[in-house]
Amino acid sequence: MCYNQAMKRELMDILACPVCKGGLELNVEKENEEEIVTGSLYCQKCDERYPIVDTIPNLLPPDQR
Repeated sequence: MCYNQAMKRELMDILACPVCKGGLELNVEKENEEEIVTGSLYCQKCDERYPIVDTIPNLLPPDQR
């Protein structure tokens, strides 16, 4: 699922991997004072990476991107 909300560090408390429901690690490439602009969310459990582009996390499962 693609969220319409900008990626903020506070969201890490509620985000989970859409494939296995495991926890996600935040990898930041660029951020401003309010939000993560680019980076990725990584699930160690199923070894999937979800991109963050223009502040929007793409949490679609890999086979639906």
